[in-house]
Amino acid sequence: MPYTTKGEISDEVSAFYDRTLLERLKPLLVHTKFGQIRDIPAKSGSNTIKFRKYTALSTNTTALTEGTTPVGTQLAVTDITADVLQYGDFVTITDVVQYESVDAVLTEAAQVLGEQAAESIEELTRDVLVTGTNAQYSDNRANRYYILASSLVTANEIREAVANLAGGNAKKITNIVNPDTGYATSPINAAYVGIVHPKTVYTLKGLTGFIPVEQYANKADVMDGEVGALDEVRFIQTTKAKYWPSATASAIVDVYATLILGKDAYGISRISGQAMKNIVKPLGSGGTDDPLDQRTTSGWKATFVAKILDDTAMLRLEHSVAI
Repeated sequence: MPYTTKGEISDEVSAFYDRTLLERLKPLLVHTKFGQIRDIPAKSGSNTIKFRKYTALSTNTTALTEGTTPVGTQLAVTDITADVLQYGDFVTITDVVQYESVDAVLTEAAQVLGEQAAESIEELTRDVLVTGTNAQYSDNRANRYYILASSLVTANEIREAVANLAGGNAKKITNIVNPDTGYATSPINAAYVGIVHPKTVYTLKGLTGFIPVEQYANKADVMDGEVGALDEVRFIQTTKAKYWPSATASAIVDVYATLILGKDAYGISRISGQAMKNIVKPLGSGGTDDPLDQRTTSGWKATFVAKILDDTAMLRLEHSVAI
């Protein structure tokens, strides 16, 4: 078991240090903000969530016959299921660290663990979303493995993606999950939302038709990390955007994914009351496993699953970058 010991933290007595802690460089987390949330009630006897999708009815252009009841149409339902799983991690801190350290080590540990938990959930969601079947490859390449250094994002690629989404009747996003609650939503102006890597933003900013967020006529609902818009897509940048290094993807160059999302493309589920917990076991709580009260643990535990609900409501544009 790994420990945080006195030897891993600089000696507080013999060395002076700046007690103003540098803020940790954290990625912007966005992938969980645009799905529908359907939590499983606690003690429901199951960890399986069932998302129900009703197929649109075909149009009926046959005139009714007077006095005759038509045959009617049956609803077509597709059930999409997913199993909510547990995730978590913890750190162990010795008693010596706690009584010699100037910093509130447990408080700092909780913050670091909270960041780890959030980033873990973000990556779980992202890695589900990039498996969608609705893919577009820049520069008309056949697939990811043929993307070239010149296969950059273009305005035409974005317009083509919008046309594909609109052609599949994908609705625009009109609200996002409030990051403060992880459940409640906040309204935004209707648009498709693109999740992009900062290296992709470098190219976007040079495209004709790209409007930087600073030039928006209405800045009332600008989203965290939003950098601008092109056609009907509002773009949010994050270093957590998916990319495949050429060495591991058997590709010619590093390939980046720009996810363009419509409404209800995916769903998220947790167990109610068990979405996320910080768990601290104080000194002495280990019983005979810690007979001299030498170890404290702090950790997090979460229940979570993300599931694609409608491939036609999202599109993955794969491309190279210029830097």
